[in-house]
Parts: sequence; C-alpha cells; structure tokens
Amino acid sequence: MASDADPSISGHAERSQVVKAAGIIGIATFSSRILGFIRDMVLARLFGAGAAADAFFVAYRIPNLLRELFAEGSMSAAFIPIFSEYLAKRSKRDAWELASAAFTTLLTILTGVCVLGILTARWIVPLIAPGFSEGSEKQALTILLAQIMFPYLLFIGLSAVAMGVLNSIRRFAAPAFSPVMFNIAIIGSAFLLAPLFDQPILAVAVGVVVGGLAQFLIQLPALNKAGFLFAWRFDFNHDGVRRIGWLMAPALIGLSVTQINVLVSTILASFFPGGPTYLFYGMRLIQFPLGVFGVALATAVLPSLSMQAAQGDLSALRHTLSFGLRLIFFIIFPAMIGLILLRVPIVQLFFEHGRFSAADTAGTAQAVFAYAIGLWAFAGVRIIVAAFYALQDTRTPVLVAGIALSANIALSMALMGPLQHVGLALATALAAIVNMSLLIMFLVRHLETLGWKAILASHARVVAASVPIAVACLWVAGLEVWGRPENWIAKTVMLLVAIGLSVAGYVTAHALLRSEEMDFLWDLVKRKVGRTLS
Repeated sequence: MASDADPSISGHAERSQVVKAAGIIGIATFSSRILGFIRDMVLARLFGAGAAADAFFVAYRIPNLLRELFAEGSMSAAFIPIFSEYLAKRSKRDAWELASAAFTTLLTILTGVCVLGILTARWIVPLIAPGFSEGSEKQALTILLAQIMFPYLLFIGLSAVAMGVLNSIRRFAAPAFSPVMFNIAIIGSAFLLAPLFDQPILAVAVGVVVGGLAQFLIQLPALNKAGFLFAWRFDFNHDGVRRIGWLMAPALIGLSVTQINVLVSTILASFFPGGPTYLFYGMRLIQFPLGVFGVALATAVLPSLSMQAAQGDLSALRHTLSFGLRLIFFIIFPAMIGLILLRVPIVQLFFEHGRFSAADTAGTAQAVFAYAIGLWAFAGVRIIVAAFYALQDTRTPVLVAGIALSANIALSMALMGPLQHVGLALATALAAIVNMSLLIMFLVRHLETLGWKAILASHARVVAASVPIAVACLWVAGLEVWGRPENWIAKTVMLLVAIGLSVAGYVTAHALLRSEEMDFLWDLVKRKVGRTLS
C-alpha cells in the first residue's frame, strides 16, 4: 500500500534520512580508507612491486572475490530487502528468527567453502595466476598465502549478516566503522608480526584473517543493544532463508560484476611483471571516492528503497532513486577529474617510498587513469542495482552482468597486447559503463521513468562546475616539484592546495548555478549546526 503522507514532505524526510545515513557511513569509510592508505603505504614500502607483493595480491583476490559473491555483495543485497519486509509486515520476533536462521545457514555454508578452498588452493592459484611459472617459489608462496587467508571469508560473511541487520534498522555506525579494525589488524601485523616470520608477507596474511574476525566482533554490542543478537537456529527450510537464497543465487554474479571484471584483469595481469600490483594499487585509489561516497550512498539508500518497495510506494521509490543518482554524480564526477589529472602526484606522494620505485609510480598512475574513466559507472551501478534488489528482481542484473563480463573479457584480450596492464584496467572501466547503461535501460521498464529532466539538468551543472577543478589540478600537476626526488613536504602542500582550490571552485560554481543538490546539503548542514548550538 502506498504511503498516505504528503509525498513532498515524506520525500524530503526520506532524502534527509538517506543523506544523514550516507554521511555517517561516509565518515566511517573515510576513516577506514585513510587507514587503508596507510596500510598500502606500509606494504608498498616493505614489499614494493616485487614477487612477494604480486603473490599476496593474487592470493588475497581469491577470498576477496568470494567475499563479494557470498558475503558483502550478494548476501547484503538479498538479505536487506527480505529482512526489511519482515520488519514492515511481521513482528520483531519473526525478524529476529529470520536473522538467526540466515546467520546459522551462512555459517554452515561458508565453513564448508573455507575448508574446500584450503584443500584446493594448489589447483585454484594456477587458474587465477597462469602467468606464475608452474612449481616456482612465487606460485608456492601464493598458494600458502591463499590457504592462510581463506578463513577471512568466514568471518567477513558473518560480519555481512550483522551489517544487514543493523543497516535495516537504520543503525549504520557500527558496521560502517568495522573496516577500520581490518586495516588496524593488517598494519599491526606488518609491524609486529612480520619480524617473527622468515617470509614477512605471511604476517600480513595472518593480519587479514584477524581483521575479518574483528569486523564481526565489533558489531556484536550494537546488535545486542538492538535486541537482535544471533542465536543458533538450524532451520534451512525457513521461508525467509529460502527467499534470501533465491535472491542471492543470481546475485552472486549480478552485484559482483566489478569484482569479477577485476578478477579477469588479475588473471591476465599475471603475465606482466608488476601487473597485479599496479592494478591493485590503481584500484585502491579508485575505491577511495567509490567507498567513501558511492558505497556509502548505496548502502544508505537500499533500506529506504526496500521499505518503499515493500509498501508498494513506487512513486517514492522513483524519487529516492533519482535523488541518489543525482547526488552520486554530484560527488563522483569531480573526484574522477581530480584522480585523472593528479594521478602521478597522488601515486608518487603516497606510494613512492622504500622499494616502490619511480617506474612503479608510472605503472600505477597509468592504471589509475584507465580505471578512473569508468569511476562514475562503478558508483552508479551500485545505486541502480540497489533499486533492482529493493524490487526483489535479481535476474535482470544477472543478465546484464553476463553481457558486461563478456565485454570485459573481449576488451581485455583486445587491449592487453598494445596497452599491457593499462589495457586491462581500461577494459574493466568500459565494461562497467556497458553494465550501467544496460541496467538503466531495463530499470526504466520497471519504473517507466526516472525523472530524466532533473537528472540531466543536475549532471550538466556538475560538468560545468568541474571546470575550476580541471584548471587547479592541471596547474598543480604541471609544477616542477613532481620531477624532483624527495621534497615530500612541498609535494604534500601542493597537493593540499590543489584539493583546496578544487573544492572551493566547485562549491562556488554550484552556488552560482543554484544547484539543488548543493542547496539541499547546505540546508542539512545549517539545521545540524543550528541544533548543535541551540
């Protein structure tokens, strides 16, 4: 049944709730990404782009991909709409029983997957990294690292169920801050445990497992406070669990197309020395704005879309989705411009230390450029897919994902010859654009319209307001300081100047253009400050 409330009032309230939730998640994710950068700087300094680093990043890709497939990707997308429906239409006890049954089922499945993964790692690694010579020390190290890190999948899967419950009841802080613990565990392991190992990279693998466990444990107090602490409930035939399973099965591909595309790149990059490491660090820089803003907004908007879909209020769902698409482009497009134009200064400043050379900086910066071309699509896909899952349609994303994956493979094979690892990154970006375009086309059939006039007008303002960003970044990137060794203080100051001028110019341009998104965000800030001071 549609809501009886005034749509303009309820729509504004829902948008405010989404933005506030995205703000909490964004702040937490920003903290996690900063620690993630520190973690990556530590790993780059200790291991550079050598054999140990290549082995680690390939090995980590295996449980990380399975995490997207079985845990944070498909599990969250399938669990939140069903759990939200239980909260809206049934009792709290029914919802708690569903959460406990889903927790127990996932625990059982992931335990089996981890055991199977450890036993079959020696056959999996040659498939993931065919460029590593058979029987070489590099391949053996990759197998050992993968075996050590497989339990990470179990812990991060349980963390995903906890996150789904807390996000559904609009408690975003604990799950949003949980990745902070993951990064702290890896940094601590690199400094404290590495000296105890003959092969220091093994300590980092142990840190990955400890970090996954910490992500789950940190959410338990919030679950307990909300009255949703999990209980053992072996009820695999529970109606809600079966419905989650039906939604989750196609979502294994649908929501994780980006990770699958990255996996294809990892397989092919193993043929280029340093290729896996360049792509990893390049994607890490792309994931900073994507995680802080794109993932944050998608995470915040899914419970709202799910509740509106459960109530049959498609008009409200369209308005929420349109607002999400406008807001994500408002934030992500200027980030894309900044990353493209400042790619060399950023990589040099963050990673070119210790064993990470100037050649490694050039290789990573090239990957950043190629990935950044599709940054807007990476972010937009998350919002669009959230709408499909709110409508409990997981088949369409699967169809589109299959097409995008085929496009990625074809483009990778065509571009890797002339462009090497850069061609692989570019293929991933172009496949994301294909994915985004097709998803929008199919979603319009569900909702008839997305409010294109408002979306296109908003996007035009964003492009115009990004001109000052391009000017500031081109000026700073062209300075002679980037061609000199060291001078880290001067380089840091100039990068901060570029960011400061870009933000000031972007905000000023939007103020002059009377941007609806800027007005909305500014109104929220004023009301927040007013309540704080009153």
